[in-house]
Amino acid sequence: MLRVHSRFLIATAASLFVLAGAVGCGDGTGDPASSSSSTTGQSQMHSPTAAPPVPPSNDRVTVERVEYLEPGESDPAENWANLYLPTGDHADGSVPLVTIIHGGGWESRFGAEQFDEMARDLADRGLAVYNVEYRRYGTGGGWPTTFRDVARALDHVPALADAHPELSIDDELVIGHSAGAQLAVWGGTRHKLDDDEVGSKPAFVPSRVASISGPLDMRYAVDHGNGRVIKQILGGTPDQVPDHYESVDPIQNLDPALPVILFHGLADDDVDPENARRYATALRAAGGNPELNLFDGETHTSLVHRKSPAYWKIVERLEDVARARLEELRDQ
Repeated sequence: MLRVHSRFLIATAASLFVLAGAVGCGDGTGDPASSSSSTTGQSQMHSPTAAPPVPPSNDRVTVERVEYLEPGESDPAENWANLYLPTGDHADGSVPLVTIIHGGGWESRFGAEQFDEMARDLADRGLAVYNVEYRRYGTGGGWPTTFRDVARALDHVPALADAHPELSIDDELVIGHSAGAQLAVWGGTRHKLDDDEVGSKPAFVPSRVASISGPLDMRYAVDHGNGRVIKQILGGTPDQVPDHYESVDPIQNLDPALPVILFHGLADDDVDPENARRYATALRAAGGNPELNLFDGETHTSLVHRKSPAYWKIVERLEDVARARLEELRDQ
């Protein structure tokens, strides 16, 4: 049966921690996009001209910049990642790699640098963390560029392992928050796409994924609080561009063999918690074994904020998932 882990149902104040990079997919004012162009209407967003500085290293964690696209095909301000490595000597293949894909409604207002805290907290526990930036609506993204960028960032993982032999990528975990959760879960099923679909024929596929506050049923989410941003990033409604939804909507791209760990706050008024319930039910019906963790009193952003007790429970569980054998996750 569908598993809701009661040990994670914790009562906390339903305060909204406003994190620039953790704001999610909720709709603001303005008309939804009706064009599939990746540039239509993007003048309203600010497009940076350079990537932010590399976060500082310390005695526990080293941080370096990664560029996952070739110079002629990338936007240097947007197509980069920060790689967080635990300091010290490590045997080859001994450090699990975790990828973080940030959210923010697939829009340019929020970026990967906002997940520096979570990246450091995971690296402090001995994991390597690949925190990915990508082109979003307002910085040259949209359909299909945003999805192509994330696919290419994941396909760069083997190159990371070549450069850093201590990394273990056979059991890589990809984590996403909000819109990034949609990208993360989709990224775990790209091997099931048809050859002509965006992100198909992956060079690398993670063996496990985690969604934090994700809109994993995009057709449902369009009518339940996230219509503007989803229609904006996909270029229309499910009736107008059904093939776009079919290609990237996680609930339409289920892989029963993929362990999916779901975290969602029951006080989330940005992305309806029903997204997590519906996805878990669908994956279970398809033969999968999802883990659904619901947090009483937690909001969309509090789950990724250090001030929340739920945050530390999530970080602990993410470490366990990153280190677990695949068979253990499938059987839990």
